[in-house]
Amino acid sequence: MLNIDDPLDFESEDPLASTPAITQKSRKKVIGLDDLLTDYYKEKSKVIERESKRAKSRKYYNSDEDDCGKEALLSRKINECQNQMRKMSAEEEISTWGVQVFGNEKTPPPLVFPELQSCSFLHSFMSNKLNSLVELTTEKGETFLAGLLVNGWLSKLVIRHGHVEESLAKWTFNLILYSSKEELRTSAHDFWCSILLPGNKVDKMPTRVEWSPSYSELKRALETYGFLFDFSSQTKSGNTDFSRRGPPENIRGWIKFADACCLVRSKQPIFSASDAEELVKVIIYLSLDRQLQGLLVLLYGCMQSAINYFTDEEWTTSCEEIARAIACRVPRDLNCLRALECISGVGTRSNHLRSAVAYQILLVCFDNKAADEEGILNLLMSINVKDKICDFFKMYIYLVLTENWLLSNPILEYKPVIYEMWGVYLRNCSSQITSTDLRPYASKVRTKASYLLHSSTRR
Repeated sequence: MLNIDDPLDFESEDPLASTPAITQKSRKKVIGLDDLLTDYYKEKSKVIERESKRAKSRKYYNSDEDDCGKEALLSRKINECQNQMRKMSAEEEISTWGVQVFGNEKTPPPLVFPELQSCSFLHSFMSNKLNSLVELTTEKGETFLAGLLVNGWLSKLVIRHGHVEESLAKWTFNLILYSSKEELRTSAHDFWCSILLPGNKVDKMPTRVEWSPSYSELKRALETYGFLFDFSSQTKSGNTDFSRRGPPENIRGWIKFADACCLVRSKQPIFSASDAEELVKVIIYLSLDRQLQGLLVLLYGCMQSAINYFTDEEWTTSCEEIARAIACRVPRDLNCLRALECISGVGTRSNHLRSAVAYQILLVCFDNKAADEEGILNLLMSINVKDKICDFFKMYIYLVLTENWLLSNPILEYKPVIYEMWGVYLRNCSSQITSTDLRPYASKVRTKASYLLHSSTRR
């Protein structure tokens, strides 16, 4: 029997109609809107508070007072970084090579030569029939000879004549050393080269020269230029003002003339052995002046000519004399390494001189405490590279000096013990200095020792 209160069939399928009745507890949650509003306003107040703090923070950081604070902080950080970088690269600031070897110049001698008026070479032109066209007089004689010199005719006529008078020789020599005109200096040098170094022709008659310059004249010229024969006192006093006026332009002609004089030993010796020794020392000293770097090619050529000027008997003694003199005067810093560099070349005498100079400088560095080769290496091996007060700049100087002393000397072949001690010293420098050691020159000593050790083991 159908009950009218029962739900219809489609009503029983309706999910809304089948929803269970709301309990009292659930109704309480739906009705609790006050709690929701309370939570909402709490969150709202928190957001407002955070925004207020942010606004105050932005206001504070944008103030002028804080800008100064930030700049001070940034400046302090930059200074700290610069100090760290300076410590890491301090080895570049410790020392630099360069010695001022020229001081104040003296007044050069006059270039006017009254003696030229009595020169028979000049009078031969005046007595010539063609003189009526040029009207040459003794007053115009020096100007006339200067014209012949510049045009290159003077040397040709003198060689043809086979005779150079004393007045003409002194006049052209002084033009090389003291003239302010480049044209006259160059022409006078070419004149003397044609006299001292004639062509190798069998039928050419030698030119007779009444007067030839000696080393004393060249030394007098250096004194006029202001050359400091004792520049070591200048260096010790800290007088290294390279902005002062440098050497005169005539130094180029001086070097070229000294070079030419060294090349004529077999024909006409101009220098004695002691003169040649001093010339080698002067060339080395000139190479230490940074203002003369543009003349290194000329200095190299003159150095080679000077060391080849000696006979074999003279060289053995002279080489030791030169080395001792250089060691006593060259400062014990990068300048002593520069002195070795300027003794370039692969010849036997260049190697001998370079080795002797390095050995003598090492003796001076150790205050002559070493008596022989083994004594030097014992002192080197006794240096504790792990010591905090170890001076790696000096270590680098010692390392390069020892390299030039031993590798330019056949002593390693005749004394195996020296070779073994050299290897121990290199291993100490390469293995006991860590790659993280930031002390000045520590990395340079370690790298160079490693390279030399590797090179020696490959031999």
